Amino acid sequence: MNDVMLFVPELWVMFGCLLLFMGSIFNGSGRQARTLSGFIAVGTIILTTFSLYLHGSLFFDAYRVDLFSQLFKFLVAVGLAVVIIFDREVKTVAEEIKVEYYLFLFLSALGLMMVVSCVELLSLFVALELSSFALYLLVPMRNEATGVRTQMEAAAKYIILGVMATGVMLFGMSYLFGLTGTTYLAELLPRLHGLGAQPAAVVGIIMVLGGFFFKLGLFPFHFWLPDVYQGAANETTAFIASVPKLAAVALLIRVSALAMPESQAVSGLLGALAVVSMFYGNLLALVQKDIKRMLGFSGIAHAGYVILGILVLGESGYAASIFYIVGYMVMILAAFLVICNVAVQGENLLVEDLSGLYKRAPVLALVLAVAMFGLAGIPPFVGFMGKFMLLTGALQKGYLAVVIMAAINTAISIYYYLSVVRVVYCAAPEKADTLPLGSLVQAAGLCLVLIIVWLGVAPDFALEMASEAVKAIL
Repeated sequence: MNDVMLFVPELWVMFGCLLLFMGSIFNGSGRQARTLSGFIAVGTIILTTFSLYLHGSLFFDAYRVDLFSQLFKFLVAVGLAVVIIFDREVKTVAEEIKVEYYLFLFLSALGLMMVVSCVELLSLFVALELSSFALYLLVPMRNEATGVRTQMEAAAKYIILGVMATGVMLFGMSYLFGLTGTTYLAELLPRLHGLGAQPAAVVGIIMVLGGFFFKLGLFPFHFWLPDVYQGAANETTAFIASVPKLAAVALLIRVSALAMPESQAVSGLLGALAVVSMFYGNLLALVQKDIKRMLGFSGIAHAGYVILGILVLGESGYAASIFYIVGYMVMILAAFLVICNVAVQGENLLVEDLSGLYKRAPVLALVLAVAMFGLAGIPPFVGFMGKFMLLTGALQKGYLAVVIMAAINTAISIYYYLSVVRVVYCAAPEKADTLPLGSLVQAAGLCLVLIIVWLGVAPDFALEMASEAVKAIL
């Protein structure tokens, strides 16, 4: 019975997926699927909250339940629920496939929830692919009525590059298994330390990390990201831009803990990728007109910031990375809440389409401004506090050059983030109509604003929770 309790959140989501699958067979309506999805998402939040402090192992110790895994499951559930709240019934997805749309959304979330608990390479691979293939199917689910015809190209690019990244990751896992004779992470750690800095061990770790870099959108595994952001439906992009990145960071923390602190090869690689990602993402974001594409390139830059915490290879750095990715998820969800509600027909938005938004929808204008200020790293918002923690940790470990490059990139990003705020508040509105907003959407937006401010002003609770979660796996 105790073992069943450890797996209750996943069982609940599986049951929800089964209900949605039955709905697809019996031609359920999109409205029914959305209502059911909201119920399942709220139930998942409740169950993951009550299971935060559960401990134990399942499936021959390949699946571990601890504070680290349960915290990420709770965050995945929250992110999924927010996406469902502001999705405006996904108007760009055909009515006849809306049930399948929600089914794949929950299958992806289920895979992410399982990923963060897997402590064995093969089970980790299977859970990761469950989440990934559901996302591959979500991207092309968009009507062409909105004038967008790039969803099929984006889906093709996503799955081809995703399969390539999976192959690299699996090959790296074979290296680790060949060197250590085990696929369990707990046994890999001491055996890899015993091998020292052998080239094969370094190559294996780097290849496994490469597969995770793809999920995070880190350079040079980023090529899918801007096109998928632009081609997928706005609601789908909101999910891809936020929730899977949580699991990617969790995986990076688990696997990078295998790297020896004295391993200069791994540390050097992480530092170089962080700097290149920041410069590449920020410089290309400067010239983007499509706001989703801009957020896609900025996401590459933010992946570089997250790596600064991984680079430290210690508890403080890992906790800072968790804090930062949580703040990033909240800020990006706030930005997409605005995008999904301004684009009433689900069309892609140019930055200029947000002109004078403060007159058409003052609440949305406030939410977007706070999200942009936070992403730019301006105090007192969570983006500033997250970057401060990451840069401080990296500086204490002697990565002065990397910290300087990160500070320069923060200055670069301020330009395009504040350009959006300028258009929202200083430009004349192109449309005179007032945007209709439901009370639930307004409440969700204001809650996201409060969280962004709260985490920036009083980060102690979140940082302590992140540190306790990291201690559970070290």
